[in-house]
Amino acid sequence: MFGPKVLPGRYTADLGEEGVVLVLIGMRFNHWWRVDKWWFVFRAMFASLRHLATHEEGLLANHTWFGRTTLMVQYWRSMEELQAFAANPDAPHLAAWRRYARKIGDDGTVGAYHEAYRVRPGGTDVVYVNMPAFGLGGVNEPVKVDAGRNTARQRVAYRSSPTSDDSVTSAG
Repeated sequence: MFGPKVLPGRYTADLGEEGVVLVLIGMRFNHWWRVDKWWFVFRAMFASLRHLATHEEGLLANHTWFGRTTLMVQYWRSMEELQAFAANPDAPHLAAWRRYARKIGDDGTVGAYHEAYRVRPGGTDVVYVNMPAFGLGGVNEPVKVDAGRNTARQRVAYRSSPTSDDSVTSAG
């Protein structure tokens, strides 16, 4: 079997009482031949992920995709923890961001972006069909869609945490 275990059927996510912070972050190779400009940015992305894997900073999950524009989708416990990581002089992000500003600035060779959103119960519809635990459904244990969470309207309105027998393990 390849990859994580597929959960047959329909599942949703439990955001807990506080919700999570969703971050979209990445870079764009505007001048791919300028390796001297983008290589350190690319490496810094992975240095940050290695740091986060070994330090308790608030990152709950990360998914990365590559192309001319790279994309990391991250889930954080709170906006405060995300901002603390970004400003932490002992973590790799701050030094890399300062180097980016110095070395690239607004010369157009390499793009960088991030977006951060608070995702709270009552403002999100999440459904996964025949998927492994993924996205918001992989941050906490996925929850089987039941009669009270069958429609998008019901999932958005649902506020209670599921009972322990509603959730499934995402291992596999």
